[in-house]
Amino acid sequence: MIKIRKAEERGHFNHGWLNTYHTFSFADYYDRANMGFGHLRVINQDRVKPAMGFPTHGHQDMEIISYVLEGALEHKDSMGNGSIIRPGDVQRMSAGTGVTHSEYNPSRTELVHFLQIWILPDKQDLTPSYEQKSYPDEEKHAYLRLIASQDGHKGSVTIHQDVLVFATLLDSGEKVIYSVPSGRRAWLQVARGSLRLNAVPMKEGDGAAINDEPELRIEGEKEAEALLFDLA
Repeated sequence: MIKIRKAEERGHFNHGWLNTYHTFSFADYYDRANMGFGHLRVINQDRVKPAMGFPTHGHQDMEIISYVLEGALEHKDSMGNGSIIRPGDVQRMSAGTGVTHSEYNPSRTELVHFLQIWILPDKQDLTPSYEQKSYPDEEKHAYLRLIASQDGHKGSVTIHQDVLVFATLLDSGEKVIYSVPSGRRAWLQVARGSLRLNAVPMKEGDGAAINDEPELRIEGEKEAEALLFDLA
């Protein structure tokens, strides 16, 4: 069964400096019917104006993944990390016992467009940690590139939960196929462009809750970029 979470049905706030969409309940947006999907708790699609951003704030007991689509995102945290995240980069921060960080758009002229993803960890009170890796387009083109996993295999960032996260880029007519292991479910999030999931059309911002579908056929329609989550 595939249930589409339409882009226009998400929570939406335009704060001027930040234009944000929430797939699941987050902050001032509460939707009892969409509190998350399995261990997947947050998918926020954020556009931040030049020289603006999120001031220092805290997190605890959460696996946080940032995936940049356009522009650049500057990260600083209480663990001493400081970096610039650009398209192709994946940042993972395990908040654990507690961490503070800030995220800013360092550009004076261009916005930054990114997805922020939260996954519930398998344990609480973990030691906070940070990881960042880059995955060039050629590794994702017409291919499901593993970017996050519990054991960090195939060069993915390591998350503390039984979740696999894949990224793919698909031009029109290109297709990837994924076999969902028995007893597991999946979520597909379209980051941009449009595609078809088992012949069901999806566009930018759409998500799909997938249950009891042993095979997923994901076919590009218009310069699609998507993330696939394989969840216990």
